[in-house]
Amino acid sequence: MAKMHRPKWTSIIVGPALAALTAIGSVEAADCPRSDALGTSRVLSVDAKTTPRVGLKSFPQTLPLADHEVVLTFDDGPRPPMTSKVLAALAQECVRATFFLVGRSAAEYPDLVKRIAREGHTIGHHTWSHPYMARIPADAAKYEIDRGIASDEMALHGVSTTTPSTPFFRFPYFEQTQAQLDLLQSRGIVVFGADLWASDWNDMTPEQELKLVTERLAAAGKGIILFHDPQARTAAMMPAFLRYLRENGFHVVHLVPAVTSQKNANAH
Repeated sequence: MAKMHRPKWTSIIVGPALAALTAIGSVEAADCPRSDALGTSRVLSVDAKTTPRVGLKSFPQTLPLADHEVVLTFDDGPRPPMTSKVLAALAQECVRATFFLVGRSAAEYPDLVKRIAREGHTIGHHTWSHPYMARIPADAAKYEIDRGIASDEMALHGVSTTTPSTPFFRFPYFEQTQAQLDLLQSRGIVVFGADLWASDWNDMTPEQELKLVTERLAAAGKGIILFHDPQARTAAMMPAFLRYLRENGFHVVHLVPAVTSQKNANAH
């Protein structure tokens, strides 16, 4: 078994993001109550100026992760009861993740959105209704982006605004046009792809999903991992996956926006 690292949540921050932590009220640098938990090893600030697009499945570059460092991301929520089960698994191991919310679901379950933030996770955006963005007109795509952000912000802060408090966005199905990428970059919003995924949209057992994603992670050695929190199989396998990370020497990195990203977003 690989040596376990301490679960204390330490802020090892790249760039000018110390102030960003202050700006995100949900993040509390509290010690983990379990001494044997996986924990969150460091915080990484992501700046739209220097890394406007990340994730090797879609783009040439990704986040500057060290070997055995992973970023956990979840798409398509919130959706009870599965999102709640995923949150419980993350809390048990004192792990922080990033959730890319569908605006329609955020509007339906605002209390769950608030819980995600309250438990210290980062909230990104994933359109209003999860369409194939490259197959709809430009004005419809902009509407999907803006209404999705506004719905997430309303659920989170009670204010309907198209200026995201966390300027992170992921396209449904990783499908986008260059014009859409340029639009988001002009607004200081980081576009996330992924480095590997669990393929949890396919019909499989939790055990099969665990085997698939751990084999892919062992081969890649690090990266941004994509899950879908509304998937029952993912919720069921998450405790075992987090144990795998802990027992094999992996370290979880928590993402926050850089101050410059927030300023750029606030300018629009």
